[in-house]
Amino acid sequence: MEFNFRTICQNSLLHGLPSRTQDVLSRRFGLAGKKETLEEIGQSYGVTRERVRQIENDGFGRLAEVVETPQCQKIFVSFAQEIKKGGSLMKEETLLAKLGGEEFKNHVSFLLTLGKPFQRFSETEDTYAFWSTDKTSVFTARRAIDSFVQELKRKGELLPLPKNIPASYIEVSKNIMKNNDGLYGLKEWPEVNPRGVKDKAYIVLKKEQKPLHFTEVADLIGEGTLCQTVHNELIKDQRFVLVGRGLYALKEWGYEPGIVRDVITSVLKTSAKPLDKDEVLQKVLKQRYVKANTVLLNLQNRKHFQKTSEGKYTVREV
Repeated sequence: MEFNFRTICQNSLLHGLPSRTQDVLSRRFGLAGKKETLEEIGQSYGVTRERVRQIENDGFGRLAEVVETPQCQKIFVSFAQEIKKGGSLMKEETLLAKLGGEEFKNHVSFLLTLGKPFQRFSETEDTYAFWSTDKTSVFTARRAIDSFVQELKRKGELLPLPKNIPASYIEVSKNIMKNNDGLYGLKEWPEVNPRGVKDKAYIVLKKEQKPLHFTEVADLIGEGTLCQTVHNELIKDQRFVLVGRGLYALKEWGYEPGIVRDVITSVLKTSAKPLDKDEVLQKVLKQRYVKANTVLLNLQNRKHFQKTSEGKYTVREV
């Protein structure tokens, strides 16, 4: 069912009010342009913001009977049906766009304010502004959001939305976000809320699950990202490890930072016994994408490594 919101607001609702009351309500809700504050309207009339509030409230009182007409009730029923689809609660931005689009969202906001079944909840530190038709749904939504936040923290990974939680509940939360694959995570996680090139690179590597050259990372990020920018960001961020010539992996995959000599040192120190060159080579090549000869040449560095009488290698103690 479609309604001409502009005609309904201007002709059916505001038309019978005193001219100043019409002007105040129209400007407060942006029915003929942008929304204005009590202060802005008061300055134009040379009165206090409190006086403007009184005029506004008087207008609402005068409209109490008008909104009981069949036409307004039909509108309110259609609004309530839409909100009910979202579990009797919807984020304000989403609801206004769905009901009125960009052109009539202010008119819809005005009508919702007049409708008795609807209650608006202002934006807080943890939630966006939203509308509800049922106080029970507000309690249910907050409990569902808190439960999902705790589950995300406990598992530490992206999760699909639980089947028993309406998507509209989670959309209200500022602490949970959805990525392009339809999975949810905490707002501070780069997988859902990337901040800059380095976070986007992290997402690319997480998705590919293998080391990539920085030029490949730049291509997968897209958006005209420069290869050198990616290289500069990766080399400074401890989440990434250079494992070959221009090749990067994630530290969380078990890769250790440092040059080939550092990796050899770590391999030998963590071994319970001296290792022969093939054993060293095998372990180092799991950490670095380099030629075997590069590893063997580093192993010959007598300042750092020593060869036992059995032909095996250990770290030279200083």
